Amino acid sequence: MHIIESITDKNNNLPANQSSLQKLCLEKLSVNPLPNKKSETWRVASKPKLESFLNFKLSDDFHYPTIPEGLKTNDILSIIIGENKRINIKEETWEIKELQEEEIINLIQQKLIDSDKTENWSNLLNHSLTSKNNIIGLSISGKGIPPLEIISNSKNNLFNSKTLIIYINKNTTIDISQINLGDANCSLSTSSYLYLGEDSKVNHGIVSYGTIKSHIINSLNVIQFKNSEYNLGSVQFKFNFARLEINVNQIEGNANTNIKGMQISKDNEQLSTYAKIVFNGPNGFLDQLNKSLAKDRSHCVFEGLIVVPQIAQRTDASQLSRNLLLSNHAKIDTKPQLEIVADDVKCMHGATISQLNENELFYMRSRGLTLEEASKLQLRSYYEEIISFLPISKERLDLLTLLFKQ
Repeated sequence: MHIIESITDKNNNLPANQSSLQKLCLEKLSVNPLPNKKSETWRVASKPKLESFLNFKLSDDFHYPTIPEGLKTNDILSIIIGENKRINIKEETWEIKELQEEEIINLIQQKLIDSDKTENWSNLLNHSLTSKNNIIGLSISGKGIPPLEIISNSKNNLFNSKTLIIYINKNTTIDISQINLGDANCSLSTSSYLYLGEDSKVNHGIVSYGTIKSHIINSLNVIQFKNSEYNLGSVQFKFNFARLEINVNQIEGNANTNIKGMQISKDNEQLSTYAKIVFNGPNGFLDQLNKSLAKDRSHCVFEGLIVVPQIAQRTDASQLSRNLLLSNHAKIDTKPQLEIVADDVKCMHGATISQLNENELFYMRSRGLTLEEASKLQLRSYYEEIISFLPISKERLDLLTLLFKQ
């Protein structure tokens, strides 16, 4: 495994111009370079696929991504991580400016120092490998901000690592979309941090779209302050191995979180989502829906955890996993969980695994549709609930078309 060898080798081949963030995480990770398989969050991860993810040559060079057909750039602010363009824009009602390296370190280093190595392995790996030119830190403030799009990508036969830090200031509203693209036979590691100031609102979309034998581990870390609203929509598909880790912390309570995510697997792929939502204050709200669709001999995984300590009274949280199994050989693991200490709460969780509705298919076929047409119509409804939640228009990226081509 090229990546692990580069981390554990005392004379490693990592870039000479390591950032202070790289050095901090490399020291922590070199002791335990692989996640503990006994950990609940890594228990069902495919060992061969994880090894494949780590078995590419590290590159911090910039490669222009292969943009999906139809991805247009009108009326948005588009950033490709690693392109080395300055981002400092000041308008009458809003401003976007770059964070300095010291500000970035101050925002995230305590989390890296304090956290469990296995639970935070993906971030430690990412920061050990991400060079300065592949880190973007932004401070955003104001209203009327154009939609912001951030693209991360990896190139054929290479391992690329990207880090994104965004501080959303008080009373700010913005739409942010992240597009993660993988070429054939490559690996992409991304770590993202979003800090939502008081009374801010963020509509966040993550689309992870791979090709043959591409791999991705995507870690998302969200901190919410009082009266903030965070809406996340995510879709991941066409990766041999894909892992989305969502960590949301309402550090003062009185915040609103809505999450809708979907993963679609086929062939022998393994796609997974792990979500941990922590309430550290009263009057928090969560509504989470995750969907998995597995075909052929593929494997989908969803594990969700809602943590409600004593301080988080009057929490209202729900977590639902709805899954479609389209093959006798495919597999879906789903495990929504509640960890509640507070006694004045309204919390619920649930999971379903089913197939396409035979009665609906029969009805549509009796009206003249073929089995393929009827199945697509039913799947369209299944997909649309998630796709419509992403802050990305059909004109910008036609996800339905991409999903039906997969």
